[in-house]
Amino acid sequence: MHALKQMDMANVLFLDIETVPAYKSFSELSPDWQDLWARKARFMMKNDETPDMLYEKASIYAEFGKVIVIGVGVLRGFDSSYKLRVKTYAGHDEKAVLADFAGLLNSHYHGNQFMLCAHNGKEFDFPYLARRMMVHGIPLPFLLDTAGKKPWEVPHLDTMELWKFGDFKNFTSLNLLAHLFGIPTPKDDMDGSQVGPVYWQENDLDRIATYCRKDVVTLAQLMLRFRGESLIPDEHVILAEN
Repeated sequence: MHALKQMDMANVLFLDIETVPAYKSFSELSPDWQDLWARKARFMMKNDETPDMLYEKASIYAEFGKVIVIGVGVLRGFDSSYKLRVKTYAGHDEKAVLADFAGLLNSHYHGNQFMLCAHNGKEFDFPYLARRMMVHGIPLPFLLDTAGKKPWEVPHLDTMELWKFGDFKNFTSLNLLAHLFGIPTPKDDMDGSQVGPVYWQENDLDRIATYCRKDVVTLAQLMLRFRGESLIPDEHVILAEN
């Protein structure tokens, strides 16, 4: 992890996204979209499962889901004096949420010295954001525009990839690593599987945004542990105005 120790953490934007199916239920899809989802779902079906039963999984596919919350965090200071500033972009209008986030990247994170960091970000968060921006006609910010770049030119950090050390056999959750490294995880309100129901059935976007902020804090804490540094105390975590 020598390269991580040399990295300026002030240039890293930590992020986490929350996604849901684009519609409340399979029945709300047009016939064309029902057929397209059925074709996708057939590769996931087990026993007597139907496309309708599997529609909750649409949230993980950028073609069938949408982004409702983007949480970001930035570190300032050094080692034991670090302060973490956390902010969320949340809303029912996905295009507006993505445009606001793109504006942040374009105005403050445009250059080779900056990096994005997420857990499983290379497989999920980064491509999901880029794909949904393209759907809405939002020009890709520098940090998400990876087309034509060599792997070492892509400005992305992935804590799950760092933990794998080249081993690609399985998925290691952020929650598992947090427990392994002794990072407090006060996620006693909900988990990722509940995001869709909380959004579509309870209409509680604030609850989801709070959940997302907790993940951003845990992500930043994990990166500091990877670097062999101390955890950030709760009083040094600052929630920015949305």
